[in-house]
Amino acid sequence: MFSVIFPGQGSQSVGMAKDLYDKFNTVKELFLRADDTLKLPITKLILYGPSEKLNETENTQPAIFLVGFSIFQLIKKDFGIDLNKAGYFAGHSLGEYTALACAEVLSFQETLNLLRKRGKSMQDAVPIGKGGMAAILGSTPDQIEKIINENEKKYECYIANDNSNGQQVVSGKLADIDLLMTDLKKNNIKSIKLPVSAPFHCKLMNNATKIMENEIQKSDFKNPINALVSNVTNEEVKDSSLLKDLLVKQIESRVRWRENVNLMIEKGTKKFIEIGPGKVLSGLIKRIDKNVITNSINSEEDIKKININD
Repeated sequence: MFSVIFPGQGSQSVGMAKDLYDKFNTVKELFLRADDTLKLPITKLILYGPSEKLNETENTQPAIFLVGFSIFQLIKKDFGIDLNKAGYFAGHSLGEYTALACAEVLSFQETLNLLRKRGKSMQDAVPIGKGGMAAILGSTPDQIEKIINENEKKYECYIANDNSNGQQVVSGKLADIDLLMTDLKKNNIKSIKLPVSAPFHCKLMNNATKIMENEIQKSDFKNPINALVSNVTNEEVKDSSLLKDLLVKQIESRVRWRENVNLMIEKGTKKFIEIGPGKVLSGLIKRIDKNVITNSINSEEDIKKININD
């Protein structure tokens, strides 16, 4: 059995999908429709930058979705490979939106508009320069939580992503992140501050939750044609109203990616096909279980190597 996975923020780069855009009308048409939907030259931003603008959260989120969704449609329409035969779909954070669109829960236009609003509301929730995130290497969620809980009077930090064995990400106010990093160092735990402009996936995102709850609840969600594994609950979901609630909760909740991958493997997944820019998720999966097969699909060559039957 194979499952399809969709990356989140941090996978973007200027020029992503350019070869596919230049060669295939399926991709070009979706890019131009996105320009029209967003009333924004997102195509130009993706293909030519500048990277500072592409890395602004309100642009990054629709951009990563557009690339992933376009590749998915290209595989289906031009290469005749039906990835909807997958056992599961799962996305990392904003990748859940790409998963929903590819599972025919949300329309293309609605997903673009939701992600533009999601990106803006998440950036606006905490002033730039006030919040941040840090990756912690070679530890466990229990170890990190123990340090945070023992020092709750000193600082407030939260595990935002449980990405793989030995890789977690924490969120908080920048001053608190610095204090936590000092304590981690005392415990011989390595941490690296990430180049992000906001503390995602923690309660500091509460203003974004309020805005997105309204936007998500009024959107038209259909039941998915594929079972989706939720970042929030680590359970498979097939009900559209539950998907709405989980997308709202997801903004402040931990991304339980390590558990998501283990669940899909336990349920029989032997191969993961990563659709979207970069190879971040494939790298994380190999750290979780080196025995499973991973394919990252970024080019025509990658598409030609897809085999969903073995």
